Amino acid sequence: MKKLLIFNEDEFTNLLFKDELAKNPEIAPSYASSYKEFEESIEKHKHDFHGAIIDLTNDANKNNQILHLTNYYDIPTIILTSIENKNIKKNMLKHDIVDFVFKDGLPSVRYAINAILRTLKNHNTTILVVDDSRLYRKILSDSIKKMHINVIEAKNGQEALDILEVNNKISLIITDYEMPLVDGLELTFKIRKNYTKDQLAIIAISSADEQESLGSFLKYGANDFIHKPFSYNEVLTRVNSNLELLDLFSSIKDMANKDFLTGAYNRRFFFDAGKVIHSKSKRKNLLLAVAMIDIDKFKNINDTYGHDIGDIAIKEIKTILDANLRDSDLMARFGGEEFCILLEDINISNVKILFEKIRNIFENNIIKVGKLQISYTISIGIYYGLLDSLEDMIRLSDEALYEAKESGRNKVVTKSKM
Repeated sequence: MKKLLIFNEDEFTNLLFKDELAKNPEIAPSYASSYKEFEESIEKHKHDFHGAIIDLTNDANKNNQILHLTNYYDIPTIILTSIENKNIKKNMLKHDIVDFVFKDGLPSVRYAINAILRTLKNHNTTILVVDDSRLYRKILSDSIKKMHINVIEAKNGQEALDILEVNNKISLIITDYEMPLVDGLELTFKIRKNYTKDQLAIIAISSADEQESLGSFLKYGANDFIHKPFSYNEVLTRVNSNLELLDLFSSIKDMANKDFLTGAYNRRFFFDAGKVIHSKSKRKNLLLAVAMIDIDKFKNINDTYGHDIGDIAIKEIKTILDANLRDSDLMARFGGEEFCILLEDINISNVKILFEKIRNIFENNIIKVGKLQISYTISIGIYYGLLDSLEDMIRLSDEALYEAKESGRNKVVTKSKM
């Protein structure tokens, strides 16, 4: 849960905020309608606030004090104001604020909320700035850091490629054109050999005398461009637009690859990714484990408590598996209450230990829903080895699961071909 401080003396605007923030359950808002309440909120919560949306007052000294406090406690801040004064805006931008929004009712409230939500996501975002000019690198880096985004710098395209080799957390690259060793155009071309536009965004920078290069940049795979000289507002707009597009691409992929109920990967994704893992293991002659997990007597849970409770029981499988599997293990919901897991780089002894531990956790687990206390066991079938196809390995793990069910349930049965 993210804590958001809203300082606004206008009661109507606060009502708009309350209505809009009700649609965002991940946000816990605190409201201050006077400077005194604002000070008290800051004093009480100190470093607990993840963001702030501030309405300017008519008192310049108070405005400076307000932003001094949000800056001191490193609270990302959006200014939302109806005061039309360029000098005030210029003065406010000297502080570490994310954005400056003119108040015009519901659209501006929504914009401010989206801007602060974007900023909260930015803490886990990294941008690579590539420019041989130390001055322009600093200008860009300082602008991006105001958005609370992590920044890495490279002084040419080759250095950027070297950074990409060891850092897979970079979401966006901003690159100049003219650079030694590897220029921005060649950098873009080389990046697009390994990363698509929906995996890694590229923004090209060009000056007025380099306009023809923009067409080449876009042809080679750049997502967007920024003209020199640029303002903070242009950098903010371009960066946020491209990060939001990446988020949208990621959401669409999740909808296609993940199960709606649990958030686990779906059967289709399991086969797509699993066949890649299986092919790699065949080339290297490495053994794999495939495990099938199924809730025992699941029909009784649905019949006794209803399908809503049955859904909670299914989601509990994902929760427990997430807590006990490695990040490298591939896990998917195959349908109903059945889950399949593919594990590489593990020996049969550790496979048996792992799934016996998981079986025991379910045996002793209690799900509390209101006054209800629900428990259930699972059966697990495992195949360990390496067959010609992933489908054959899944079939044998399914046979082991059937054997576990038929021999009394709440068991782990392992088949192997060493």
